[in-house]
Amino acid sequence: MPANKIKIEPALLRRYKKQTQKRKPRQIVCRILIVCEGEKTEPNYFKAFKKYNQGTFVYDLDIKGEGMNTVQVVDRAIELRDKAKGTETEYDRVWAVFDKDSFPPNKFNNAIIKARDNGIECAWSNQAFELWFLYHFQYRISAMSRNEYKEKISAEVNKSLQYSQKNKYIYVKNDPENYSIMTTCGSQELALKWAETKCQEYKDLCFHKHNPCTMVFRLVRQLIGQDEDLNKELSTVKLGHS
Repeated sequence: MPANKIKIEPALLRRYKKQTQKRKPRQIVCRILIVCEGEKTEPNYFKAFKKYNQGTFVYDLDIKGEGMNTVQVVDRAIELRDKAKGTETEYDRVWAVFDKDSFPPNKFNNAIIKARDNGIECAWSNQAFELWFLYHFQYRISAMSRNEYKEKISAEVNKSLQYSQKNKYIYVKNDPENYSIMTTCGSQELALKWAETKCQEYKDLCFHKHNPCTMVFRLVRQLIGQDEDLNKELSTVKLGHS
């Protein structure tokens, strides 16, 4: 699914003017809201970007773990975005993060379409967020159950020298160290490549049939400064008002 075009220049320009008025040299801050279906797994993972990786620009992350279903996550993202409009905390990018899991096809598909129609970026996964973790180790091309993800991730991490000790590693969904484990024992670069390659195989809008597939790579690209559209907008604002 093509990336949504979200205009962020007004918010960036207000922030830039405020910074220059204070005469304090500072990089433009891009405010990113991430609303997650899960309360722990996804928020813990994305919070790690604040610590480990801020890419080529400075951003401010606001991460919400809502414990909601697919459409509710999108509704919450729209609500929080609209509430912040016109304020100093206005968001420049807004993401909804959720899984297919066992939700009915119509709810899953409708959530993705609603996000697109309302200018919300969507980092969905089918079946589960753990597919993104598994892509750090292997190019997964066939569907699998949620329990299989846990087994596969555990096996792949145990192949690493980091976990060759007697007590074997077992994947835990809510582990706050999942970011560092996946990027240390696996490859974020390969995960980006493999997730995008698999995504490009699907040509229709029957998202519930896109299995396996995860769009998390698009959000991660943004967080590590590899979103070309966003970087171009940031450069335009900065150069145009320097």
